[in-house]
Amino acid sequence: MNYKQTGTMLMLCHFVPNLTIGAPVVQCLKKHVKGFLDCHCMVSEPQKWVKDFGKAGANQMTFHYETVENHEELCQLIRDNGMKVGMAIKPKTQIDDKIKKLCLNNLLDLILVMTVEPGFGGQKFMEDMMPKVKQLRQLCPNLNIQVDGGITCDNIHIVAQAGANVIVSGSGVYGHKDPKLAIQFMREEVKKCI
Repeated sequence: MNYKQTGTMLMLCHFVPNLTIGAPVVQCLKKHVKGFLDCHCMVSEPQKWVKDFGKAGANQMTFHYETVENHEELCQLIRDNGMKVGMAIKPKTQIDDKIKKLCLNNLLDLILVMTVEPGFGGQKFMEDMMPKVKQLRQLCPNLNIQVDGGITCDNIHIVAQAGANVIVSGSGVYGHKDPKLAIQFMREEVKKCI
């Protein structure tokens, strides 16, 4: 599992009360950023956005499990539009049989365990989400497992030991006195546990 992601784009509206950026910005960034662009779509009806993000050059589209009825169909639509498939789960969502099936049938390239309520940065890390990460790691040892929300240099070891190999840290990096050092430290902590 060598997964290096240098850019994460957020598209927020309807499902959460905040709006950031959409496909036109992804298209502009793709011209200037060589990194992997994961579009984390916190939207109702994410299927409406797939073609736009695919055309814009997104490498991966991550949708929220709670916003979709036919997960398999959406996964296929995302792949058909040239992107990898990510799926996020909110803190209150349990790992049910549907989620297990999606993981075990290799329909996902990544599963994101939210460690805050999605929508706004700067929230406190929910350590009680780590059993989900452990459960997913045991279920699918080769699946990329991402965590997002409240991740800092002080708690990265907890996340890494639980089995997450992809980390999203906004405030934990940009609120650090040396963002470059924070990124390096977090990468090293994850590498120790992979």
